Amino acid sequence: MNVSRVLFWDTNYDTIDWDNNVRYIIERVVTYGNLSDWNSIQAYYGLDRIRDEMMQSRDLDRKTLSFLSCIFDIPKEQFRCFNTIQSNPGHWVY
Repeated sequence: MNVSRVLFWDTNYDTIDWDNNVRYIIERVVTYGNLSDWNSIQAYYGLDRIRDEMMQSRDLDRKTLSFLSCIFDIPKEQFRCFNTIQSNPGHWVY
């Protein structure tokens, strides 16, 4: 797969198992990647697999959640991470 190596700064890129670490890979690309990275995972996994994996993710930030909600035309409330975001306030609540 042809995605930016910098997305996996904490992992040995050459040893990534693209089939067993699907959710981890997709989360990194949708959170930190660019359009060519998105196109690469879309070609490799397909939109249905990306949607299914991201619907079950617990660790999406608000911007990524909004992006995926628009792309897949699914309300944010249906993503698993939506409730996690709501129940975990930040450290610096004013």
